[in-house]
Amino acid sequence: MLSKVRKLLAKAEDPACTPAESAALTAKATELIARYGVDRALLAARDPATDPVGDRVVDVLAPYARDKAGLLAAVADPLRCRCVRRREGSGFTMHLFGFASDLERVDLLFTSLLVQAAHGLAGTAVPAGAHPAAFRRSWLAGFAQVVGERLRAAEAAAVEVAAADGPSVALVLVDRSDRVRRRLDEVYPRLRAAAPRRLAGTGYSAGADAGRRAELGGRTVGGSPRRALGDR
Repeated sequence: MLSKVRKLLAKAEDPACTPAESAALTAKATELIARYGVDRALLAARDPATDPVGDRVVDVLAPYARDKAGLLAAVADPLRCRCVRRREGSGFTMHLFGFASDLERVDLLFTSLLVQAAHGLAGTAVPAGAHPAAFRRSWLAGFAQVVGERLRAAEAAAVEVAAADGPSVALVLVDRSDRVRRRLDEVYPRLRAAAPRRLAGTGYSAGADAGRRAELGGRTVGGSPRRALGDR
């Protein structure tokens, strides 16, 4: 299933892909990747060794490191992973916690979305009179916001379909989320929430539109195309 998702995402990353084509690819990819997450969770409930809790670290580099980190968080949270942002030079280190299959899903999507965001930004003109950096930051914020909402909707739809075959899926997912939270608390017992961010740019709506078109791997699911997450 993930092989199919990778092929869909690769097509969506192609600058020659039209918005309509990208939207169709996105829909299928999101559906597949959400279904994969539920299937792996149910399998692990029967055989925990197939999907252990773990953690990974990704370095998020400038430019727009904070905005890229926000995109990673927007992907990780709906896929039942938790992340901790740490300042590292001019960028950030993002420490992710989750089950192996969910970390794999985050890796796959975030790597592709960085490429898609870079293409989207390159193809979006900064309006006259707007500050370029502020516009691009707000564009990325809109992109991340919509991507997160789409992933959350896709996950909920996949859970609803699985629940039709039995009520245990919701309990399984709650237990998995609790276990991830406990793992994070063990490593960061004194974690504090970051202060809310205020953006002054005017690119939010343009970024949100791009987020609606982004390929996520299913019904409704810049940097370089390198592998986004490395093992700790």
